[in-house]
Amino acid sequence: MVSSPLDLTGVDLTDLDAFERNRAWERFDLLRREDPVHWNPEPAPNAGFWSITRHEDIVAVDRDAETFTSTRFVNLEEVDDDLIKIRRSMLESDGVRHRALRRLLQRDFGARALQRYEEFLRGLTRATVDAALHKREFDFVREISADFPIQVLARMLDVPEDHTGQLIDWGNKMIGNNDPDYADVLLSDAESEKYKHLPFRSPSALEVFEYGRELARRRRGGDGDDLVSKLVNRVPQDGEPLTATEFDNYFLLLVVAGNETTRHAISHSMLALIDNPDQLALLRDRPELIPAAVEELLRWASPVYHFRRTATRDVELHGRRVRAGDKVVMWFASGNRDEEVFAKPYELDVTRTPNDHLAFGKGSPHFCLGNSLARMEMRLMFETLLPRLESIERAGEVTYVRSNFVNGVKRFPVRVTAR
Repeated sequence: MVSSPLDLTGVDLTDLDAFERNRAWERFDLLRREDPVHWNPEPAPNAGFWSITRHEDIVAVDRDAETFTSTRFVNLEEVDDDLIKIRRSMLESDGVRHRALRRLLQRDFGARALQRYEEFLRGLTRATVDAALHKREFDFVREISADFPIQVLARMLDVPEDHTGQLIDWGNKMIGNNDPDYADVLLSDAESEKYKHLPFRSPSALEVFEYGRELARRRRGGDGDDLVSKLVNRVPQDGEPLTATEFDNYFLLLVVAGNETTRHAISHSMLALIDNPDQLALLRDRPELIPAAVEELLRWASPVYHFRRTATRDVELHGRRVRAGDKVVMWFASGNRDEEVFAKPYELDVTRTPNDHLAFGKGSPHFCLGNSLARMEMRLMFETLLPRLESIERAGEVTYVRSNFVNGVKRFPVRVTAR
């Protein structure tokens, strides 16, 4: 990448314009080189945060839940003390309760359990690809990236196929709470104070809660094999049943995480392959490379920019004094471009090995629960799609979600010739 004219005084990772223009990378490069533990002020009432941008430091923070807790929340937003209990999900838990909540569905998202769904999911993939390739030009996000993961999620939740559009819309509104194209109420607007008791301060969370509660009411006490039935009929390992609030937040997490991140990973991956036609040709000619190539595509895509922790005690990092209560933000996307770990990190290399990327975290209790499903979805998509493409090219401007949390592609027009 061309050297950035920025200096450290010009680095502000709350500047959403930089992320919407896909220009955060030069800021990460500068921080890794010159200030790997960087203090970033924030407008009041927020207090600022430390940015951790090197791969090895991100891994160290992610693994040390005693020093860097998730219980004070994992995004930059500071949640009032009296709202923490009702806003807390599995992501904002540590220790015994976190493990119990995670294990409720851990086996269902494991690689072995998912094997029995592979042929079914392959059929869903073919249906998505077939429908899209009937058109010469289309929005890749709408027709492929968003359609496939939400179809998978709908099956796992056992909800009707015609509900998928609503699930996508809810996810957009919550994750895109800084994007005026998506949000009902922008996080930066004073009106968001009315919704500060809700995830993402989004009024759409209320609709998701009501939807999930109705599914739970119908399935409680039954023997269903869907995720909602398992949430309401299983008892966590610590013996404490899910509270109503815990169910609400767990269900909402499934709707968001089961849709948004894989969708953006697929979009970024296809965009990268278009821009690197030699790599696209290699995967099309040698499809046996696709399972390993998924790891490089995940590194490249980095669908989640960051997660935040909070220091529980004073600690020194690279000579900087991080004090108890300070926000500490792990920029996973930056770690995935760390030159000390990845040779030529701004080159897509689908044969790259080893590939110690951070797309799902690394060795942490919070390692992404859905990582095996995401890998399977991406593998099936590219195993199905690439052999069907005679050609694919950009057909207009690619636009990005206005967010420094999710690295999202909003619109991605393509022109294709199908085989």
